[in-house]
Amino acid sequence: MNPTSTPPGGTALPGSSLDARRRRRELDRLADGETVDVLVVGLGATGAGAALDAATRGLSVAAVDAHDLAFGTSRWSSKLIHGGLRYLATGQLDVAHESAVERGILMERTAPHLVRAQPFVLPLTPLVSRGQAALARAGFTAGDLLRVGARTSRRTLPRPRTLSAVETRHLAPALRPVGLRGGLLSWDGKLSDDARLVTAIARTAAAHGARVLTRARALELYGDGALVRDETIGQELRVRARTVVNATGVWAGGLVDDVRLRPSRGTHLVLRSETLGRLSAGLHIPIPGEANRFVLVLPQGDGRVYVGLTDEPVDGEVPDVPEVPETDIGFLLDVLGSALDVTVGRSDVVGAFAGLRPLLDSRGPDGRTADISRKHAVLTSPDGVVTVVGGKLTTYRRMAQDAVDAAVAVRGLSAGPCRTASVPLVGAARPAVLAGLDVPPRLVQRYGSEAPAVHALGTEDPALAVPVVPGHPVTGAELVWAARHEGALDTSDLLDRRTRVGVVPEDRALAEEAARDALARAEAVSSRTRPEAR
Repeated sequence: MNPTSTPPGGTALPGSSLDARRRRRELDRLADGETVDVLVVGLGATGAGAALDAATRGLSVAAVDAHDLAFGTSRWSSKLIHGGLRYLATGQLDVAHESAVERGILMERTAPHLVRAQPFVLPLTPLVSRGQAALARAGFTAGDLLRVGARTSRRTLPRPRTLSAVETRHLAPALRPVGLRGGLLSWDGKLSDDARLVTAIARTAAAHGARVLTRARALELYGDGALVRDETIGQELRVRARTVVNATGVWAGGLVDDVRLRPSRGTHLVLRSETLGRLSAGLHIPIPGEANRFVLVLPQGDGRVYVGLTDEPVDGEVPDVPEVPETDIGFLLDVLGSALDVTVGRSDVVGAFAGLRPLLDSRGPDGRTADISRKHAVLTSPDGVVTVVGGKLTTYRRMAQDAVDAAVAVRGLSAGPCRTASVPLVGAARPAVLAGLDVPPRLVQRYGSEAPAVHALGTEDPALAVPVVPGHPVTGAELVWAARHEGALDTSDLLDRRTRVGVVPEDRALAEEAARDALARAEAVSSRTRPEAR
């Protein structure tokens, strides 16, 4: 696939469509005893990335997940592709450089349709001393040097600069004017949607021949495969593989012994955009008493704003979907109140979500998870199962590369070099091509070169062009596309991962009927194309 030759619309990339029929067919082949070169367990960003990496090296691949694409940590991020500034400030130079390099790869080569430049303002309020401001200014300058070192164009990420108080409030009118000395403007990478990134990675892997199988739970891992249960019918099967990669994130220790993790909870609040008024930039709001931690205010462009995030250790059993404690909500609202001229109360919080970071336990019990390195680790068990843990969303591709390198080495497989730094994801195209598509810009930012095909569904059936929730831009056409081409099997897949409707419970309830209708439409098309239905 080449971003300059991706068709501007009409159909999905050949071989990239995921649906219930393809899933059933490929599970049956594995149940019949077919052996693959690589079995990847876990279909978050890193697992999907490992499937793509292995497939583009010429290896046969099966990738399974107990739930859905991006079911775990990968859908609960801040939707940012970080350049590594935070890690530079804590002396993790290698992690900072790696982050900057991976950001540039996503923005300029592999996913320019999904990742764009996002401006951020750090307001210089009375709570930010002049010494702290000078330190932050130096940090942003160092971050720009990271961009230079990563060879990312300034056209992609503009230069940081100082703002006057008037300029600062122009970008963020909700800021309190009293005592505001100005602001610091910086830029970073912003994802249209983290779960959409995972979906694009998984579909690209499928286009290169990988078997991408959701609702397939790995019960036990072995050096030569896994015992897997098809969660849709309860049937167990033995999947045979020459090597196994465990990319299950915070659940990795439940499948492989001696993997010690210390999960950290990151919580975000969801507000309606009107609560904070017009925001032309995101905000870095300093956390009182912390030298290098901020609460982020992140406008999403869909009528919502995310506010996060926390960094709290989590003990005990790891849940499928983490709960958001009221203490996290109160903390984030308090930090917001330290800088804003508007009052944001508990009743303004229309949704909240929390994700668990799979941090490698490298400190004693009293160490803060905020201080644990985000560098990833690749571990190989005595029976040859390769586990990849740690890291972060931005560096998923490098994590996948290192995991596949280890898996190939442990079994002596014949494979080509890693190619994923230059393999565009489904929908990728040059900026000029994307800008020339005659469809709403929002669709281009989510579907890239496939946006005309999604838009066409609404043109053919005007009922699908209507937003499924008043005040939110997602349409029925997007739900139908997800069911036909993106592997969505139920309403949760559609509302909670292929779109972000579900992060607001009230909106989710209103969209349920549209989601059921989309699934029925996809099934009707599937039935008409089955050989036995002809």
